[in-house]
Amino acid sequence: MVAIKVNGTTHQVDAPADTPLLWVIREHLELTGTKYGCGIAQCGACTVHVNGEPTRACVTPLSAVADAEITTIEGLSKDRSHPVQKAWIAEQVPQCGFCQSGQILAAAALLKKTPKPTDAEIDAAMTNICRCGTYQRIRKAIHRVANGAA
Repeated sequence: MVAIKVNGTTHQVDAPADTPLLWVIREHLELTGTKYGCGIAQCGACTVHVNGEPTRACVTPLSAVADAEITTIEGLSKDRSHPVQKAWIAEQVPQCGFCQSGQILAAAALLKKTPKPTDAEIDAAMTNICRCGTYQRIRKAIHRVANGAA
């Protein structure tokens, strides 16, 4: 048994220490907002926050997060009131929506660290892949939050 804290709640998880955090979140905790994309930390669909840092959950073993604060898309806000979520809605960012929970968490981490990012800083931080190509809307939503319009 491993104790992990997800979205402010401590859970006892009965899983091997090398189980990817993604599967613990989805299968053990039944929080399905975090998505499986590639399984090799390239696409970012599985991005969660671990101690405030965007982290690819598909390659993070359970043993690495035993004492960490983990936030999933479900924990960012209960009612889509987080400024990034509001900006995503206002700018109509999602197309298919599959990558969006990871995109939103990556953007929230960026804005916490860099409240008024430049386009170059956004491009450097937002390494998640969007197969629909909504990158311009993602950038516009991030600028919306940075400018206080969300």
